[in-house]
Amino acid sequence: MVNAVTPEALGWPEHQAVAYLPGSLPMGGVVPMTPVFAFTQQAPALRLQAQPSLKPVRRDIELGGLLAFVIDDVLSPDEADAMVQATERLGYREAAPGIVTPPGMRMNKSVHWLADTGLMEPLASRIGPLLPREIDGRPLFGHLSQRINMYRYDAMDVFNRHTDGDWPGYSLSPQRDQMLEWPDGLRSCLTMLLYLNGPRDGVQGGDTRLFRPDGGYVDVSPVKGSALFFRHGFGPGSVLHEGRQVAGAVSKYVARINVMYGQG
Repeated sequence: MVNAVTPEALGWPEHQAVAYLPGSLPMGGVVPMTPVFAFTQQAPALRLQAQPSLKPVRRDIELGGLLAFVIDDVLSPDEADAMVQATERLGYREAAPGIVTPPGMRMNKSVHWLADTGLMEPLASRIGPLLPREIDGRPLFGHLSQRINMYRYDAMDVFNRHTDGDWPGYSLSPQRDQMLEWPDGLRSCLTMLLYLNGPRDGVQGGDTRLFRPDGGYVDVSPVKGSALFFRHGFGPGSVLHEGRQVAGAVSKYVARINVMYGQG
């Protein structure tokens, strides 16, 4: 008799859907009940520990007056690998829940999930001292939204030119069975693109292209464990950008996380 190997035995808890939202497809159309996931308990591999070897440093990007910067050394390689493993367990799909994009814009795979404070609070602590204290009079909230939008770019995948919308914050209910929206007054102002691999890991292509107001651009190459930040929303300061096409056999993984600001 062969005993089944459970996810827990491999170090991963079970996962479940905590919300269902309409999910847009890359070439148009909607999947009405697209899940947002959470693990049924904190996954040990996603509980960030102190990493003395990490020394986060901010590098500002000259973008014609628009706000954009990179913070290096946000995650260790093992931590980045754990996020990839976690989201592959949740399962990537064509539909992206709660995202509305026109046909042909978002040409990649997606999974959305609610991460535990054991991941998000240490992450916020690592980057917090390097973030803007306020944006448009809104003070930095100090906690990251726990809803993570994960994207996997396989060969030929691309996210064509677009501007990111701003979002409310989200967290997981104490019973771990619902996605909770944070109160009014809190709103995201910055996109954080957390790179989980890049060209040094075999990814071909996959730069993030940021466009200047004069039509020029800056390409940011993904580096495993680093994060790109830029202003989002639909105001004049928002950064137009695109995820450049990936080629080859190694998929690119990136997490979009929303940096929250309070009422101005």
